[in-house]
Amino acid sequence: MDAQGVPVTGVALTTAANTADTADVVVVGSGIVGLGAAYAAARRGLSVIVVDRADAPVGATIRNFGHLCIGAQTGEARRYADASRELWLRLSRDAGFWLRESGTLVAARHADEIAVLERAAADGGIRMLETDELRRLAPLRAEGLVGGAHIEPDLQTDPRTAAAAIVRHLATLGVDFRFRTAVTSVAGGRVETSRGSLTAGAVVVAVNQDIDQLLPEIAETGGVMRCALDMMRAAVSMPRPLSAPLLTGWSLVRYGRFADGDAATALRERLHAERPDLAALDLNQMYTQLPDGTLIIGDSHSVAVSPSPFQPEAAFAAFLAEAEALFEMPPPRVLERWQGVYAKAAQEFLIRTPDERMLVLAATTGIGMTTGLGLAEENLTAAFGWAPALEGTP
Repeated sequence: MDAQGVPVTGVALTTAANTADTADVVVVGSGIVGLGAAYAAARRGLSVIVVDRADAPVGATIRNFGHLCIGAQTGEARRYADASRELWLRLSRDAGFWLRESGTLVAARHADEIAVLERAAADGGIRMLETDELRRLAPLRAEGLVGGAHIEPDLQTDPRTAAAAIVRHLATLGVDFRFRTAVTSVAGGRVETSRGSLTAGAVVVAVNQDIDQLLPEIAETGGVMRCALDMMRAAVSMPRPLSAPLLTGWSLVRYGRFADGDAATALRERLHAERPDLAALDLNQMYTQLPDGTLIIGDSHSVAVSPSPFQPEAAFAAFLAEAEALFEMPPPRVLERWQGVYAKAAQEFLIRTPDERMLVLAATTGIGMTTGLGLAEENLTAAFGWAPALEGTP
């Protein structure tokens, strides 16, 4: 039994005689998937140690739009996204960080984008918008706009404040964070670190793109590479706030619910023919506005084993030009630029069990924030034979 009286099987539980270097679950990595794993274990009353070589979450979990794009997913990704949605809502309440049930807006500037949206809307959860209504919800220029849509289930948060708040909340639940500690090897319930050995009933490896450094054979067989992306945050002067994250036609050809079928193929071909410069950046033209009014703008994508750290100014110039053309506003004033990096593979998720006491998890596409909490919850439950957490547990 766990602390709430829930039967837990498949994990060797700790006892009073165990040392502080022993836990029911050791999680390697403090990104959103690792935090989701720690949360899943803590909700079942298990002792948890989280190990990370940095002094806080500093990777893809804080370098994104804060856009939780639930309604644009399909299949396995949608299942994880739906589970994540409930966990995000619970965590925002309990950990006290900003999150809004905003949905997502899509601005369409061509008939082929409307066709893609209408096809997806037929399955529910997406409401088509006329141009006037869309412009009431987002400060968009009228020129070229032909309509849009509202993806209803989606959420938005500020990733920088959310990750830190989740760490603080998990610490109040008893999760032991071992920051500034590098993991050098993992096998058979034993985790070797730069500060000594840890022993666990179960080990979860959630190090995103760095899986090739810790478990290179798994990375190689899974085809895991790195995707680097350029992003920026800018001060803007808009006549009214952006009421939700905003996607464009370039976004529609990326997300699973929109990207398949003849309509999406026609859209992709037109975009690439008209703007090969933006296609070369592998652009996802999207925007989120933070509570302080600043706008996150992006993003480009470049996939390699070791992407170049040098960010071409052409990408940022394109971001700014496209933002000015889309929104009713003067030129943005850039406050920050950064490079994000996440794991990328042909499949959307990497899920491996190298031995009966280890689970390796990664979202191997750009939807980790959207799916990571559900990915951890579902796969830890399955891999280690846990009963579902009781409603009302933290």
